[in-house]
Amino acid sequence: MIGAEGEQLGVMTPQAALAKARETDLDLVEVAPTSRPPVCRIMDYSKFKYDQEKKEKEARKRQHIIKIKEVRYKATIEEHDYCTKLTHIKDFLQKGNKVKVSLRFRGREMAHQETGRALMQRVINDIIGVGEAEKPPSKEGHFLNMVLNPK
Repeated sequence: MIGAEGEQLGVMTPQAALAKARETDLDLVEVAPTSRPPVCRIMDYSKFKYDQEKKEKEARKRQHIIKIKEVRYKATIEEHDYCTKLTHIKDFLQKGNKVKVSLRFRGREMAHQETGRALMQRVINDIIGVGEAEKPPSKEGHFLNMVLNPK
């Protein structure tokens, strides 16, 4: 049994512990039910719950959830379109998000996959100051994919 100020009150019967809690107008809360004998504490349970919720809310406020953004390229992309998408990638990385870069091969483009790999390598080289590749580009069906991490 633990008292309201944290002092040890010793081993008691459940009836005696309840009587002690009623004397102080507080609640009897079982803290460690699996120990032998079970440990109980006299406390204001509603205040305890309120403090717990406050701590959880503060912890949620501090954590940053990483989102994965996706940018899709084609193997035959024009220079201006490439630069625009590269700007979007850099913005996402600066905000702390991961970016999945996908390149889709259509029809006869499958015969010239080296152009797609060269484009992916160009993206990696262009984002060096802001991010880095998590792993090298990998082929999955008609797509060439890679994930970029912020620095």
